[in-house]
Amino acid sequence: MNKFLMTSVVLAVLGLTACDRPTVIVPAVPVAVPGPPGPQGATGSQGVGGNTGNTGNTGATGAQGSQGNDGNKGDTGKTGGNTAIIVVPADVPPAK
Repeated sequence: MNKFLMTSVVLAVLGLTACDRPTVIVPAVPVAVPGPPGPQGATGSQGVGGNTGNTGNTGATGAQGSQGNDGNKGDTGKTGGNTAIIVVPADVPPAK
């Protein structure tokens, strides 16, 4: 029985010793703190211009329109009476 007691004590000591693992300490990761802003950089160059588009095709000529309707014939004028109309030319000098 001594051997049984001795074996169980040895197994218990080995079992407890095997479970004791050392604690692993992970070092903290350094955090980057931004510093003050630097001076402004130079202005970039202007980009390349785009291509000019193609000229469009000329449109087709339209069809000719149809002729309009003739107007109504006017009424016949009145015959002249006994009134005489004298037309004086504008470039005649006045009489002296």
